Amino acid sequence: MSPADPTGLRERKKRARAARIADAARLLVLDRGLDAVTVEEIAAAAEISPRTFFNYFESKDDAVLGQGSFDLDPHVREEFVAGGPTGRLLADLDPLVRGLLDALVGHAPQAVAQTLEILEREPRLLGRHFAWFERHKSHVVGLFERRHAVVPLPADPETCTMVVFVVARAAMDDWDRTGREGDVGDHVPVAVDRLGAIFTS
Repeated sequence: MSPADPTGLRERKKRARAARIADAARLLVLDRGLDAVTVEEIAAAAEISPRTFFNYFESKDDAVLGQGSFDLDPHVREEFVAGGPTGRLLADLDPLVRGLLDALVGHAPQAVAQTLEILEREPRLLGRHFAWFERHKSHVVGLFERRHAVVPLPADPETCTMVVFVVARAAMDDWDRTGREGDVGDHVPVAVDRLGAIFTS
């Protein structure tokens, strides 16, 4: 996509603003605690109006967790449902899981570390965390259903979807275990390889 493309530019600006809102929310909560922070304060810190806040996040909790919408790059999505990019399902999960992680925690290592710290301090947010997965589960199931129409899956779409979430969690755990450096998505291949080793052992 060309940098001059207006749709791409709008999308980048939207993602940047969402990241700024989430950053502001995390810093406030880490400093004062979840209950002491309001949507209005998050909006003020991000230099937006409360009304604009709700264009990006459904709630304060979602902003704190940085949980955005799961919108895969159209090229990645269509390549996957067409049976690519390699034709081997486990390997082809890589771009799908990276897209999921991007929507869930973003790319910035500091943001991911802050999110994990907040989840440790505020365990009640885990419910919202899991609710995000449930909301987007049907989206991933739909991708597997479309792929199945082209290349038969080894299991039903719902089971394949659960594997995606397992790989995403394994990648986050590996990133955490190895010092929380770099992009969480870079740990997806390790998680995929380990899962493959289990299936073939």
